[in-house]
Amino acid sequence: MDSDAKNETKKPVDTQNSVDDYCVGEVGPLIYIDPVKEAACRKKFDKYVVPVSVVFLVLSTLDRNNLGNARVFGFDEDLGLHGGQFGNINTLSSVCTILFEVPWVLAVKRWGANKSIGTAFVLWSACTLGTAFIQNYSQAIVVRMLLNTAEAGLAQGFAFLFSTIYPRELAGKRIMTTNLAQCISGAFGGLFAYAIQTMGSRNGLAAWRWLFIIEFLITIAICGIGWIFLPNAPETAWFLNEEEKETMRLKKERDFMLRGDEKVDRKWIKIALTDPFVWLLGIAFFTSSVAINGFGVFLPTIIAGLGFASLKVNYMTIPVFVLGAISLVIQVYYSDKLKRRGVFIMGCCVPVAVGYLICVGTPNPNAGYAGMFVLVIGLYPISTLAVTWIATNLSPDSKRAIGMPFAYSIANISNLVSSQLYPTQQGPRYVQGNAVSAGLTVVAGFLYGACWFLLKRRNAKKAKLIAEGATTNGLEGDMGLDSMYIL
Repeated sequence: MDSDAKNETKKPVDTQNSVDDYCVGEVGPLIYIDPVKEAACRKKFDKYVVPVSVVFLVLSTLDRNNLGNARVFGFDEDLGLHGGQFGNINTLSSVCTILFEVPWVLAVKRWGANKSIGTAFVLWSACTLGTAFIQNYSQAIVVRMLLNTAEAGLAQGFAFLFSTIYPRELAGKRIMTTNLAQCISGAFGGLFAYAIQTMGSRNGLAAWRWLFIIEFLITIAICGIGWIFLPNAPETAWFLNEEEKETMRLKKERDFMLRGDEKVDRKWIKIALTDPFVWLLGIAFFTSSVAINGFGVFLPTIIAGLGFASLKVNYMTIPVFVLGAISLVIQVYYSDKLKRRGVFIMGCCVPVAVGYLICVGTPNPNAGYAGMFVLVIGLYPISTLAVTWIATNLSPDSKRAIGMPFAYSIANISNLVSSQLYPTQQGPRYVQGNAVSAGLTVVAGFLYGACWFLLKRRNAKKAKLIAEGATTNGLEGDMGLDSMYIL
């Protein structure tokens, strides 16, 4: 029996009062599923789908973030960019991300992961190849806007898929793949870009152009294979045998109160968009994401600005991302284990703010580089746990499919800010950008605390009604009495 199954059989479930246990996918009031069989199904999704999500997210993040590495060896000069034009490319691209996140997640709910994410893969691959052949500022804007449109819902689409497969206390370790992919692509992107840089120009094409051509070929080959493993629905996944498919069908029926109908009920659009938790978490996520989004794109620029030679920039990013991945895995593991989100997120805001303040407070390049190591300890767990927090607390699926990407879209408005924080003329220390990132991270800590307080109050009100013998509070989904929020 694996650890998931052991966790599910620790105690009997009181179906009258243990509403939180029902929502995490244990024994429901009407349908019993052998926890060992359910854990065996999850094991197959861990084997076939979670690795594919990592691959897709690594390569999509690599395609997006290597624009920063390309800049180090000639992108700006070849296209004739000046002033804030590089930042403008990222700003306009980010608008597409903001606009298309909700539609892509709704597409995953409506048509399934295989069709929706597969379509996104084809589109972003084509845009990656297109980046290699752009000749001017205008073409760069168009191609990168199309690329961000295609990738907009990728991370949220996988998060939504995982929230329909895994119970709440196990979802974080799978949703973590989004930021783990950023760490891997950050480390690999630096090494890969360094290798391409040493290759130099070939066949009349500059090294940065070869960077995107080779990325395209790798993406097509690897993601093309991975596409096969993505199911359209958990209960019809090709890698499950008939008994396992029946288990997942029963799970879907058992979780009907939590997940709702397959079709998007329009009433949940209004409910999701008027839920204070969605807005508050989205705004908190926005303030913390200024540091998160800017870090991935501008880390090579930051290191170059701190005084290191351009040749060293690409491989000096690697150990920073490795530390970030280690911190991410440890903190998400314990967040799932303890069923706590808010306290971990607030704690992670501290090293992020401190890391940026180190860069603000001293012109010493070694101290600035050390600040990146301090910063990355908290950087990636914040966004992973924020997405997990909202993905596992909103129900049914219709509300989650709208509220989760909407909050993420609010967060991604931060791209419009972060992409403007490190213009060339403010080097080498980028005091303004680092100071703004530090300040907003402090604000984020307080806003995440407000999210925790809001959910705690909702749980207390529900518990009081249940203790008084109430069977309903007149509300549905996660606001009803049959669901308690994870704090």
